[in-house]
Amino acid sequence: MAQILGFPNPVNELAARSVAAGVVLLGVTTLALSLAAGSGWLWLTVVLAYGFVARVLAGPTLSPLGQFATRVVAPRLGPAKLVPGPPKRFAQAVGAALTVAAVLLHFGFGADGAAQVLVACLIGAATLESVFGLCLGCTAFGYLMKVGLVPAETCAACADLSLRAPQPI
Repeated sequence: MAQILGFPNPVNELAARSVAAGVVLLGVTTLALSLAAGSGWLWLTVVLAYGFVARVLAGPTLSPLGQFATRVVAPRLGPAKLVPGPPKRFAQAVGAALTVAAVLLHFGFGADGAAQVLVACLIGAATLESVFGLCLGCTAFGYLMKVGLVPAETCAACADLSLRAPQPI
């Protein structure tokens, strides 16, 4: 079980950005279909939520999108660009929180508009990561480290992560 659960450290930035691109595609599909064809399409938020929860718990191991990004897409983009893992895991946890909340809003409360807003926020953050290399969750992680809410030993390599410039592909 220990071999399945866990998060890689370091992480290949190219794979992380490829996962983000997949999230953008699925998020846009979910939002567009739910707006155009009806809120019944918000069932796709379950797929988004599963992916985020799986990646938080086990990195790419249990995530079909993570597997595709690490095994197929990233190797074709060039040599790995390694970055610290803990901020990426934090970012995945933020995505998990947003998508699980969207699932609960849709299925539990019928608050489809609120679920769509969360999916739109997710699309925005994933677009920044995939296109510009700007990881909002990673930036937040850096600030949390800076103010002492995340202990420095959690990620010694990323103490100044909030100042890290986006990396071009």
